[in-house]
Amino acid sequence: MKTDPLATPVLFIDDELAMRVSVTQWLQLAGFAAQGFETPQPALDLLSPDFPGVLITDVRMPRMDGMAVLERALERDADLPVILVTGHGDVTLAVEAMRRGAYDFIEKPFEPDHLVTILRRAAEKRRLVLENRGLRRRAAGGGIETRLIGTSPGIAELRRDLLDLAATSASVLIHGETGTGKELVARCLHDFSARGEKGAFVAVNCGAIPDSMAESELFGHEPGAFTGATQRRAGKLEHSSGGTLFLDEIESMPMAIQVKLLRALQERTIERLGSNKQVPVDLRLVAATKIDLLDLSEEGRFRADLYYRLNVAELHIPPLRARAEDIPLLFDYFAADFAARHGREPRPLEPADLDALLAHDWPGNVRELRNLAERHVLSVGRSGVAGLLRRRTLGGEATTPPRALADQVDAFEKRVIEQALERCKGDIKSVMDLLDIPRRTLNEKMARHGLDRARFLPRG
Repeated sequence: MKTDPLATPVLFIDDELAMRVSVTQWLQLAGFAAQGFETPQPALDLLSPDFPGVLITDVRMPRMDGMAVLERALERDADLPVILVTGHGDVTLAVEAMRRGAYDFIEKPFEPDHLVTILRRAAEKRRLVLENRGLRRRAAGGGIETRLIGTSPGIAELRRDLLDLAATSASVLIHGETGTGKELVARCLHDFSARGEKGAFVAVNCGAIPDSMAESELFGHEPGAFTGATQRRAGKLEHSSGGTLFLDEIESMPMAIQVKLLRALQERTIERLGSNKQVPVDLRLVAATKIDLLDLSEEGRFRADLYYRLNVAELHIPPLRARAEDIPLLFDYFAADFAARHGREPRPLEPADLDALLAHDWPGNVRELRNLAERHVLSVGRSGVAGLLRRRTLGGEATTPPRALADQVDAFEKRVIEQALERCKGDIKSVMDLLDIPRRTLNEKMARHGLDRARFLPRG
């Protein structure tokens, strides 16, 4: 049976063939793009934060019951409408399911029209949720591009994934080498979420807290809890309630504190040091690491249960050497910023400077590049970027091999076209005149370098 391609998708899970076939056919006749599933997993595999439909599941099923289906579905998207189909004796269970986030429940036997009525309300709610998310993403689009700078595929994917996750309340684990900008990514998750307007962003570097102070720093303390504790102090978890707690270098957290953190995340309450009183907290946890926590847990140096609690969603920040086309753009951005701060005129890059930037392997990532840009702005000699980089290598010689000529030419060509698009505010005819190339050639080069004209148009 053909259905309208724009119809709301409905996934119906029931292990009874007759029920599954009859309900699915009725929903298709009612205008929904309904699919029936005997077992939950194939339906769950279709769910994502962008899924535009509704999930219906029977409660009593072998292997995975409706309550487990509900929990797993809401892990994928807390706003997804899930409707439970219950037997007469399951009403109490269904009410509990609604408390846990189900949209509604319907008791067997039911009138098909009653289910259709509920579905239409749920579909409208889903449409509004996705529409609001889309508006928020579009409103934030320009903002995040000025925060996470770059046009490489890796950074573009990071921006997309970040905005999708920002619309949820899921815990996020950020992976990235030192200097890639893990705290900046965490702060963007907060700023582009609903929590950005009502709560604080609280950052904690776990590696910088002495073990003896970790519990007090994170959970707070009461007067007299230890020598020197003269007054009550709220910890970082309590302070971030309503907002986002960012734990950098989570791998450095002492095992004893890991246990207490896991319990706080599960119970959504904390106890200050020296107190037996439970304090409720409502926070989103974002953690960051530069090493594989799963490897650490297998070695017994990180709790596996905490790892799985943290790793609901992941973001991977590419190292700077993997996004070479972003290096000139980032350098120009940092150099212009520092020139304004220090009251200096921006110094243009020479061809040898660009070669040096692209040849370097950037072990310190964006942090190292930013530092170099400031030194370039403040330097009084004429050695340029190439000279500054040579001074940082052994014996004045470069320690990393130069990049292939083709790679350097590609990166330079992309930057020239970007600068022309910026200067011409996205006007293709003006870019053609400025670069003296035909439209077809410009279009081919923009497509090859992943350049979108819309990014350079004036925002009004």
